[in-house]
Amino acid sequence: MSSLTNNELDAPPWLRVESTLMATARLIREAFDSRLKPLDLNLTQASLLAYVAELGATTQTGLAEKMGTGRAAMGTVVDGLEKRGLIERHPDPDDRRVWRIDITDNGRELAARVVGVDEVLRGELRHGIGREERQALSWVLTRLQVNLQSAINQ
Repeated sequence: MSSLTNNELDAPPWLRVESTLMATARLIREAFDSRLKPLDLNLTQASLLAYVAELGATTQTGLAEKMGTGRAAMGTVVDGLEKRGLIERHPDPDDRRVWRIDITDNGRELAARVVGVDEVLRGELRHGIGREERQALSWVLTRLQVNLQSAINQ
């Protein structure tokens, strides 16, 4: 495998693997936001729609946990999508204090379009990166997440 980078663990901060990872994450978000703009969505909104379309109604807290954001921030996203008629809040039959977030027919149609955008962009992002390389990357990133969670919990 040819070396595409000189990033080493002992390099200056702007050349370390962690910096490359953060810059890559920012570019991925920027690419998705750009591709989703014609649908008047950003990655967070599109992810919420896709999640609820696939898995069904859930709580705002559940969405926040799944998407790695705070409940208040998730509330802002839910409010915006609800105003657009893409999702609805319904009372939870088991707990009157809780609202369940469900997708509307319009939201389901838009979520299907999001899936199409995702498939095309993922193909472009993965160009020239084989399955074994993606699996190795996934393993390393998952290990990094475990290490970070351990560091946070100390």
